[in-house]
Amino acid sequence: MRWIAKTSMLSIRPYESSDRNRLMQIAADTAFFGAPIETYLEDRRIFQDSFYAYYTDFEPEHAWVATADDVVVGFLTGCFNTREQVKITRKVLYPKVIWKIIIGKYHLGKKFWTYYRKLNQEKRAGRIAFVNLQQYPAHLHINVDHLWRGYGIGFRLIQTYLNQLIDAGIPGVHLGTTSENETACRIYTKIGFKLLEASTTQQWTELIDHPVETRIYGLILPEDPIPDN
Repeated sequence: MRWIAKTSMLSIRPYESSDRNRLMQIAADTAFFGAPIETYLEDRRIFQDSFYAYYTDFEPEHAWVATADDVVVGFLTGCFNTREQVKITRKVLYPKVIWKIIIGKYHLGKKFWTYYRKLNQEKRAGRIAFVNLQQYPAHLHINVDHLWRGYGIGFRLIQTYLNQLIDAGIPGVHLGTTSENETACRIYTKIGFKLLEASTTQQWTELIDHPVETRIYGLILPEDPIPDN
């Protein structure tokens, strides 16, 4: 496969089912602007089950991992059809999560309920970003272990995934981030993503002492593969 790229230290390869636990660990370890999710949720499993389970269980063929000595140190999860992902999440994953909440499978406390309340406030205030899914039907999420940042892993993962999208004839891709992820925003801009929308969020006012901006970036994909840099 031409999109498997290697260096002397790192390799990028397609996700395998045996990578699931490590992927979920990194996802939760980096979920709060690069720090562990326990800053705002008591039980990381509710985040893993409601958010990342879609990508590992329903669309694993569009996920990629970066490894060092066969240990996963970063990953990208991708979705070719955001509408389908939203439908499956609402109809399949959320009911399972709600049932687990009801029967007490998760440890939920003040952090969770504060997060849930503020998320609903953001939705009611209309501060949830809109994306034109005709132009940008695909999306991605990317996370790198904190010990492996600064090695160009994120750039290489995104480049690999973009070429997979191009091969499939997908017209565009988007991603969501915040102003707290300044390094990531610079990488997205360098690759060619354009800022589509930005708005100040109240989601993190109890955890961060300055305004945080949610950002949506989008990229119209070229017809030809992106060359390795």
